[in-house]
Amino acid sequence: MSTTSQLDPIRLEIFKNLFQFNAEQMGIVLQNTAASVNIKERLDFSCAIFDASGLLVANAPHIPVHLGSMSESVRSLINDKGDTIKAGNVYLSNNPYNGGTHLPDVTAITPVFDTNEKQIIFYVASRGHQSDIGGITPGSMPPHSTTVEEEGILFDNFLLVEQGNFREIETKQLLLNHIYPARNPDQNIADFKAQIAANERGVQELNKMVLQYRLETVQAYMKFVQENAEEAVRKAIDVLKDGAFIYEMDNHAKIQVKVTINKINRSAIIDFTGTSGQLNSNFNAPKAVTQAAVLYVFRTLVDDNIPLNAGCLKPLEIIIPEGCMLNPIYPAAVVAGNVETSQTIVDAIYGALGVMAASQGTMNNFTFGNERYQYYETICGGSGAGINFHGTDGVHTHMTNSRLTDPEVLETRYPVQIESFCLRADSGGKGEYSGGNGVIRRIKFLEPMTANILSNHRLIPPFGLNGGEGGKVGRNWIKRQNGTEEYLDSTATVEMQPGDVFVIETPGGGGFGKSL
Repeated sequence: MSTTSQLDPIRLEIFKNLFQFNAEQMGIVLQNTAASVNIKERLDFSCAIFDASGLLVANAPHIPVHLGSMSESVRSLINDKGDTIKAGNVYLSNNPYNGGTHLPDVTAITPVFDTNEKQIIFYVASRGHQSDIGGITPGSMPPHSTTVEEEGILFDNFLLVEQGNFREIETKQLLLNHIYPARNPDQNIADFKAQIAANERGVQELNKMVLQYRLETVQAYMKFVQENAEEAVRKAIDVLKDGAFIYEMDNHAKIQVKVTINKINRSAIIDFTGTSGQLNSNFNAPKAVTQAAVLYVFRTLVDDNIPLNAGCLKPLEIIIPEGCMLNPIYPAAVVAGNVETSQTIVDAIYGALGVMAASQGTMNNFTFGNERYQYYETICGGSGAGINFHGTDGVHTHMTNSRLTDPEVLETRYPVQIESFCLRADSGGKGEYSGGNGVIRRIKFLEPMTANILSNHRLIPPFGLNGGEGGKVGRNWIKRQNGTEEYLDSTATVEMQPGDVFVIETPGGGGFGKSL
């Protein structure tokens, strides 16, 4: 009996863990070799391995919004470059219209060839959030961009390494030859090199597997791992009911979703018809981000320990009308779609399924900088309560899974002080199960800088379910050195002077069920 035609459950477990281990090894290399605080300290990166057709096989437990969308980037490379891909090449992509999320998230993709270097047998990829990739504000997360060009430099399957040679001059030219060039190209290049090194580790680990188990076996178990994930999602769908939900954002845009369960096929249709059209703001979410949000929700409903992969998508039909804010047309601005709208999509689907109240529903994207410094962070808040659990205080929820930089590192690398960082009491929605509390973060500036906040749920409260109360809305404000206070909208760009304090109060999660 061939080892490749019949599934061995013990081997399935071994390969499932091996594939995931490979991606984790890539992540360790990336963290250890990166230059930026963003990747090294905040861990705003993701690594994954793919089969020969570019379908996701396994990932490390990194950033959900990256992981569900990276496959689109790899398949875009295959469609675009196909037969011209050579051994020793590495490609760079951040195109939101080709599987990217937003421009700061840059993906390095490395093909893995067989021993004769004739045939591509796998792909590995790493996606890292660059501290700055150009655009109209330092940190490349402009609150008020209206086109993708204002958000930075676009790499579309750019050849970063050609048959083993790093194309530094060409890469630097692309970073600088732009109407809004990158502010720190040397750091970009250092991080790109770290991504190349991470991918190389993935290539080595996969080659070791091929040597030990034979190529046919490794490829067969890639397929089995995907089929196992598909079955796990079908099992989760078995217990779900039809539902619909409309969720409004602070900018009055609305996400409308209808989930229809087919009990016979054990499949689901997730239909976003009725969602607001493409926006003039940057809250448009590329199609790959919308797909990543759906994939994330259904993966969280699975009890089994499976890697997120292409198999999870098989039972799902996703309908996203072209030209709506969840499937925009170039050159729509998208920087907030990846970080903010993705969170709204997730909460809307949980609402439609009736399983969980809204989380804080925002990443509270805070950037500051000038020509010398650029920094970006997302800030935790309250998670939503569910059918039999309370929400959690002060966590990064759903589509973000990054850390906050340690105060010592932040204050050593940048001219700022963390004045205080604490939980925001009573900000979670009350209920039989209460939502988690948000946080209050106060950052004092020691040098003049431009600061930007890109957030949501400053006007619309995160919803409660089944009679639970909504979470408290967040607040953004500044305490100037002279004692005056300035209150800001959900999105704002402000000039900070020495002694000024930027205060971010994050939303709480919604409650579930009536208070007893």
